[in-house]
Amino acid sequence: MTLKLPNSSMTIQQIVQQWPETKDVFVANDLEELTTPDYLQRVGRFMKLETALKRKGFAVETFVKLLQDKITTEAERVDVTAPESSHTGTADIDVAGLLPCPVRVPLLEAVDRFVTDYSTRSGLNISTRFRAASGGAEWIEEEIHAAKTESALPDIFLSAGFDTFFDPEGIGRFSAAGAFHSIDYPSVNADFAGLDMVDPQGHYSIIAVVPAVFMVDLRQLGTTAVPRTWKALLEPEFERKVAMPVGDFDLFNAMLLTLHKEFGTAGIERLGHSMLEALHPAQMGNAQAATERKPTVTIMPYFFTRMAQHIPGVEIVWPEDGAIISPIFMLTRSAQRDASAPLAEFLAGEEVGTIMAQQGLFPSLNPQVENTLPTAAKWEWLGWDYIYSCDIAKRIKYLDKIFHAAFDAGA
Repeated sequence: MTLKLPNSSMTIQQIVQQWPETKDVFVANDLEELTTPDYLQRVGRFMKLETALKRKGFAVETFVKLLQDKITTEAERVDVTAPESSHTGTADIDVAGLLPCPVRVPLLEAVDRFVTDYSTRSGLNISTRFRAASGGAEWIEEEIHAAKTESALPDIFLSAGFDTFFDPEGIGRFSAAGAFHSIDYPSVNADFAGLDMVDPQGHYSIIAVVPAVFMVDLRQLGTTAVPRTWKALLEPEFERKVAMPVGDFDLFNAMLLTLHKEFGTAGIERLGHSMLEALHPAQMGNAQAATERKPTVTIMPYFFTRMAQHIPGVEIVWPEDGAIISPIFMLTRSAQRDASAPLAEFLAGEEVGTIMAQQGLFPSLNPQVENTLPTAAKWEWLGWDYIYSCDIAKRIKYLDKIFHAAFDAGA
């Protein structure tokens, strides 16, 4: 049964009463006043969500997606009738992974349409298991570590993040043995020209990226110059002034690895000194109201800059030395290459890429997609040479320890 979800034409009272869990989203974005019993009774029963958000200066479509993702994530958590895995061993093709929260609902709808059509045409039984990235990767990691052979793994696996894909004790042990192949890239989106985004060893595919950018509170900044590079953000004047997405492991790990590549261990220590507090991306759009200690700079996924439109006195900065990239990877099992190729091509294709780029601000590598980016946007990409030069999972743990030790030392 299709899960019913709210839309912007519903009243606030309808939404909060039908989905009480959405109150958390209102509170996290400093809109708690809209959910009080008095407001709901006096105004909320007439006030449409769209009207209220526009008055507050919020991006309506973005906020609705946050509400919808909260509902679907909660439904998955509490629905004990649905097993953690729908794969019964009888599927001809098993597709699994984690989807970015802001685009999860439209992606599920697109995938469902394609799978229904492809199953009808091919006669194949296809199992799809996509969960929200915000719920964590534990369920799929347990499955990966329990697998004795590569045939026990999903035929297609989609997720952001480095640790899940490159842990030599997890899925890395199979990729090193040639269990996966990357899609054939006839070309890559021109927005990524000059970057080595295609895996030279032919194991991993990147279909889109999550960029990290800065939200600068000009009121807190004072006479200090706006930081426009990662190097500037590591300078002493920003010590204990930066909010960071530590709760978003995929993006934060990409930051640790990339800054280590650029600035070494000293750069990670300076990053730890810079942190005022850790925030999850769900809090990022309203970081200035989420804490009594106001961060001067908030490092956030590019998507959440939409939520910053209502905050006065802030500037969104795309780093001049490049937005750090957290890739959205796809693995495809070589043994199922022919049967799963249409699905892999769809996931890397224009329709999915457009949803990623237009609705989620997750730039797509598909050359047909028009990404929503600032003019001449640059990237800080870890690169395949670095990735293959070390044990990424072990490196992340090492850098995380250095980062937190530096933060604790100055706390």
